[in-house]
Amino acid sequence: SSGINAEWPLRPGVTRQNVNAAMVFEMLHQTLALMTSYFGKVSEEAIKNNFVLIYELLDEILDFGYPQKTDSGILKTFITQQGIKTTTVEEQTKITNQVTGQIGWRRDGIKYRRNELFLDVLENVNLLMNAQGKVLSAHVSGRVVMRSYLSGMPECKFGMNDKVMVDNKDKESTGLKDDAAYKKRNQGIAIDDCTFHQCVKLSKFETERSISFIPPDGEFELMRYRTTKDISFPFRIIPLVREAGNKMEIKVVLKSNYRAALLGQKIEVRIPTPSTTSGVNLLCNKGRSKYKSSDNAVVWRIKRMAGLKEAQLTAEIELLPSTENKKWQRPPISMNFEVAFAPSGLMVRYLKVFEPKLGYSDKSTTRFIRYIGRAGLYEVRA
Repeated sequence: SSGINAEWPLRPGVTRQNVNAAMVFEMLHQTLALMTSYFGKVSEEAIKNNFVLIYELLDEILDFGYPQKTDSGILKTFITQQGIKTTTVEEQTKITNQVTGQIGWRRDGIKYRRNELFLDVLENVNLLMNAQGKVLSAHVSGRVVMRSYLSGMPECKFGMNDKVMVDNKDKESTGLKDDAAYKKRNQGIAIDDCTFHQCVKLSKFETERSISFIPPDGEFELMRYRTTKDISFPFRIIPLVREAGNKMEIKVVLKSNYRAALLGQKIEVRIPTPSTTSGVNLLCNKGRSKYKSSDNAVVWRIKRMAGLKEAQLTAEIELLPSTENKKWQRPPISMNFEVAFAPSGLMVRYLKVFEPKLGYSDKSTTRFIRYIGRAGLYEVRA
C-alpha cells in the first residue's frame, strides 16, 4: 500500500494521508499474482510454508511503503528460491484416483447378498395432430434409469436397437439383409441426440455403439435421448364438433393402437368447452366423464384399456346467449396416459454384468427390464 511508514511494519494497510485506492488494490492483486507464480495456490498453509520467501518478496516490491518491482519475470532473476507448493485435498484425491483406479461415483467394498439390476426405459411422447389425423409435430423424449444393487466394482454393458448398430450388423450378415421379415424384426431406431451419465465410457459408444460403464450404487439416470422418426402413437383421437345456434355437440372417438395383449392405464382425455356453457349432458361407453365448469372442460377418465379397442364419448352442450360475435377458437383436446411399451421403438438387446474380482457375471445377477410410455404434450385439434 502507498504511504506506509516504517513505524508501522505490521500494519501495511494503514496510511497517514489519502492515497489512490485503485493503486492499493492493484498492488494487492500484483502481490497475489506474484505469490501464485512462486508457490501456486495461496492459502493459509502455503503462506506458513513459504513465509521466508514472502518476506524476501515484500522487501523487494515495497520500499518505504512505495510499490517498486512487481513483475515476476524480473524478480525471479535475483530471488531464485523455489516456493513450496501445497497439494490441495482435491489434487491429492485426483492423484490417488489415477494411481489406484478408484472412481468418484462409486465407493469400494460394496457388498450385497443378492446382486440385482433394474432398468427402466421411461418415455414421454409429444404429439400435435390436426382434426384430419395429420401429424403436425411429434417427438419422444426418453430416459434410461437404473437401480444398481451389485457387489464390488462390476462392469456393465448395455445394448439397444440403435439404427447405426443395427445397420452395421446387417452389413456383416449374409443372406438375411434382403429378407423383409428380418428387417422388420430387427429394425433400429434413429436417435437424434443423447446424453450419458459420467460413468459411461464414451469412446466405446463411438466405436462399438455399446454403452459400457461401472454403475453408481443405487438409482441413477444412465442416459437421455430424443427421437423424431417412426414413432408409434399409443392412442388416436378422432373429434367431431357440430354447432347449431345455442347448442353444440362434441363427439370423441378414442382408439388404442398398441398390441391387444397390452393395457393402457391412467387414461384421461380433456375436452375444452366454450366459456358460455350453461349445461352439459354426457354419454360414454367406457370409463367415467365429468364436466368441470372451473376448467371449462369435460374430463373423461378410463382406468384401463386393452390394445386395438375403441371407446366413444358424446357431449351435448347448451350455450348461453352471447352478444359477442367472436367465434370460439376450439382449443385442442389433450390427453394423459401410461402404456407398457416404448413409443419410440427402443428395445434393450442385452444387459451384461461382469465382476472380475468377485467372479460373478450376468448369469448370477437378477435383472429386470421395464418399459413405460407416458403422454407429454399430447394434443389433437378439434
